[in-house]
Amino acid sequence: MPLKNTGTEQLIKDTAKQLLFGEGKLHATTQEIADAAGVNRTALHYYFRSRDQLISAIFQDAMQGLSQRLDECMLSEESFKVKTENIIAVFLRDMLRFPYQETFLITEINTFGKKLIGNIQSGPVKSYLKEAANEMEKGTIEKMNPIHFLMNLFSLLSYPIIMAPLYKPLFRVSEKEFQKLIDERGKLIINLLFKKK
Repeated sequence: MPLKNTGTEQLIKDTAKQLLFGEGKLHATTQEIADAAGVNRTALHYYFRSRDQLISAIFQDAMQGLSQRLDECMLSEESFKVKTENIIAVFLRDMLRFPYQETFLITEINTFGKKLIGNIQSGPVKSYLKEAANEMEKGTIEKMNPIHFLMNLFSLLSYPIIMAPLYKPLFRVSEKEFQKLIDERGKLIINLLFKKK
């Protein structure tokens, strides 16, 4: 049996991620993915026997990649506020590169259930929530269940990007103007979540 060319396999995965997460073609067929990657469908099926297998592979890559980058922020030695600023930067960078990733991930979790999210580490989140509780005691952030703090953070980050297809025409803003609004969100979110001194 010949060895698989991992470069071709990665090209197929990267192309599928761009189509699904970057362009929002959530129902792209294996033929569309193969065409966009510049390979024939037989080659795609050599690496991934089915669309579901390809979807599972890019889902795992996406979840692990983002989760790893966020975990690094949560476990860093920085102050809680700097950690939060770094989480915002990482999350927004990912969401702007792949604006449909979150919609896709939620859809897949709802379809295939917990087996897709079994590898997510809860340690970094627990550590971050503990720090949030400490910050609440210090009075730097509003007292609440720390889970609400983290849910608020991710909601403030993801909702505008998920709703971009509606918001752009509703607010009559161009892609460039919308990008500027998203760029402003990092500082805005910090100001909303942290008390002024």
